[in-house]
Amino acid sequence: MNQRMLTLYSFGPAANSLKPLLALYEKGLEFTPRFVDPTRFEHHEDWFKAINPRGQVPALDHDGHIITESTVICEYLEDAFPDAPRLRPVDPVQIAEMRVWTKWVDEYFCWCVSTIGWERMIGPMARKLSDAEFEEKLKHIPIPEQQAKWRSARAGFPQAVLDEEMRKIRVSIDRLEKRLSQSPWLAGEDYTLADICNFAIANGMQFGYSDIVNKTATPHLVAWIDRINARPATQAMFSKSKSEMPARPTATAA
Repeated sequence: MNQRMLTLYSFGPAANSLKPLLALYEKGLEFTPRFVDPTRFEHHEDWFKAINPRGQVPALDHDGHIITESTVICEYLEDAFPDAPRLRPVDPVQIAEMRVWTKWVDEYFCWCVSTIGWERMIGPMARKLSDAEFEEKLKHIPIPEQQAKWRSARAGFPQAVLDEEMRKIRVSIDRLEKRLSQSPWLAGEDYTLADICNFAIANGMQFGYSDIVNKTATPHLVAWIDRINARPATQAMFSKSKSEMPARPTATAA
């Protein structure tokens, strides 16, 4: 397969979009980035839904084949480009350990952080729209569950929901800190997709959740975030990628 025919449609380098972006940079693969602007609801426009009918990023176009779902894209890159630097172990036991972490972030960690993110960022954006504008935007969202989430964000999530999601975030942080006190990387001695996929959600928590993610409370987690941010591929990704997000501070929270 020809790596020159890779095109990645994504938001900026955060959350699920960060996963394949960073994997592409780590593997040194040439690709065409296509920034999809969520502030303009571009992922719900017809041109993008022709690429992914679910109206969700990221989506990878490899020589006309469309691959969706962020973690699946990362694994696909490992399969399609076995000669590029590996982000997946060779040993089956270590592969399984890696996949425990990528499964966990997709099914647990990402969701609780996402709800708080929707409350903090999507809700205010949705409330700027008039009722008519908001309903018009919802017509273009193909997934009913996503329509419901937009309505919840606009109204404001119930406090009980936010409290439960914060509890899950603390559980997640404790799990990451414990694991990283035992080894430098989540799946052991080597940097893998386990780290990329969890970093996609954890990066920035030292600022947005500085009361619970900091050098005193979670020294191993903060050190891990710093190590990944210091990698040349990570720095290249952030410097070269468009983003819908305001720039974050460069110093790690104390």
